[in-house]
Amino acid sequence: MDGWWHAAVELVLPVDCAGCGRPRSLLCARCEAALLAPGARRAVVADAPRGLPPVHAAADYRGPVRAALLAHKERGATGLARPLGRALAAAVRAAAACRAAAGPAGERPSAGLALVPVPSARRAVRARGHDPARRIAAAAAARLRGTGTEACVLPALRQARRVADQAGLTASERLANMSGALEVRRGAEGLCAGRRVVLVDDLVTTGATLAEAARALGAASAEGPGFPSFEHVSAAVVAWTAPPWK
Repeated sequence: MDGWWHAAVELVLPVDCAGCGRPRSLLCARCEAALLAPGARRAVVADAPRGLPPVHAAADYRGPVRAALLAHKERGATGLARPLGRALAAAVRAAAACRAAAGPAGERPSAGLALVPVPSARRAVRARGHDPARRIAAAAAARLRGTGTEACVLPALRQARRVADQAGLTASERLANMSGALEVRRGAEGLCAGRRVVLVDDLVTTGATLAEAARALGAASAEGPGFPSFEHVSAAVVAWTAPPWK
């Protein structure tokens, strides 16, 4: 209900640009260019944790990009999901293409893309009124389908235990916080069959969360058919940042 209310207010009341504050624009042309113009590229994560799949990002986490992501995630500016989804779609394409190029010769063509969002804690979803990563993933999948790429959102992961807020934690603390924190939902394996899996999130910093998500998928793959092996999983985010403690 909260997410619906925020979206309705955005349609009726004038808003300022989430990136720079320019009046009467949810995201002005200049700030949207900062989000979309750089083009998706490989995100180099400092001291990447073991098990982190290749990650592609649309932009750097700074300036208007940072402001837009925070407005969407923390202030309920759900209308920003559309431009953020466009950026994520570009990163998803790059991530999927990278894994396809690295695949073995003669590999069977994929039936499409399965965007697997990193799950938010239930308490965070309740507090925010929406699930930011899942909302952006849905917008990205719609963008991909609109440009001729078969794609769906597969919420295959869930939290297996409570985790602490990652803000302010060091890289090693984030790894410990996320270790064993995610698991695959029962029945999700069949929905994934034949698709190229791309883990998606709004942001990557240390890579601890995406590495844990990849581990959870790998554990499900080892138990039976359905999910692909690690070598066929990639990751895509809207933005990436160097850890602030570096």
